[in-house]
Amino acid sequence: MQLHKIGRLAALSAALCAGAAIHTTALAADWEPRKPVEFVIMAGPGGGADKMARLMQSVIEKNDLASKPFVPVNKPGGSGAEALIHLKKKKGDDHVVMVTLNSFYTTPIRQPALGVDITTFTPIGRMAEDTFVLWVNKEAGITTLDEFTAAAKEAGNSWVMGGTGRAQEDELLTLWLNKTYALDMSYVPFKGGGDVAKQLAGQHINSSVNNPSEALGFYEAGTAVPIAAFTPERLDQFPETPTFTELGQDYSYFMQRSVVGPPGMSDEATAYYRALFAKVYETPEWQKYMSDKSLRGDFITGDELAAYWDQQLEMHEKLLKDIGDN
Repeated sequence: MQLHKIGRLAALSAALCAGAAIHTTALAADWEPRKPVEFVIMAGPGGGADKMARLMQSVIEKNDLASKPFVPVNKPGGSGAEALIHLKKKKGDDHVVMVTLNSFYTTPIRQPALGVDITTFTPIGRMAEDTFVLWVNKEAGITTLDEFTAAAKEAGNSWVMGGTGRAQEDELLTLWLNKTYALDMSYVPFKGGGDVAKQLAGQHINSSVNNPSEALGFYEAGTAVPIAAFTPERLDQFPETPTFTELGQDYSYFMQRSVVGPPGMSDEATAYYRALFAKVYETPEWQKYMSDKSLRGDFITGDELAAYWDQQLEMHEKLLKDIGDN
């Protein structure tokens, strides 16, 4: 009897999900952009978020997925504050969406005067989670974590770690390294991950924690050397590079790569963008990009994405408190 009851409940659940899917599809079919869509990037040119947004733009255009073009606009100022304020002011605008990174969480926490509540934004789709790797220039002659920590310890605060923004992803990882390995590295922020990769290649900084997509060109040229990955398992692109977990620290960290809309976006536009980016996620181009650039994760949207934001907000509040920034 219990099995029959479970079966009926499962059937009912499936019917409800199917009905919701039909409703969403119908909403999406009833609406499409009437003008070009502003595609805001809360980071500078050349970084992971910028590369991701411009790839998605090309995928949408190549596969004729939208009736109007998506126009990338970089707004990196204030560790993403510029982009967050811009999107907040676009309340109710159905012709703007934004690509995010983890400053989506950290900047509103650190700057409450902005009056930005990310839970009011419209959850469209998480396209992936990006990974982080500790890098040095090949001229440093460093190939292991022990060699890295020894060199950084000897250099003290004259050892410079480059990153993007203040008290966001790269600085959080730098502070974790300092605390975990008793280092005193200085942190210097740049406008985007592309700038950071170039600074390391030019030996203007000593190390970085760039995403693979940002440092890959310099790695392939033999200029950037991966030391360790902030992931649970080794990355396919760097099979010889150990993880921090392997090296004795049970620690990993990821960056969301999501698309969000402004507060108050209409249900019809929301459904349209969710369906659109779900299609982008399934394209061979996006799947290849994820594989080539060491990204991971399924497409999530709606309430599931909102719950993911809540979890990430809580985690980043704790991280910032632990480093004394909140």
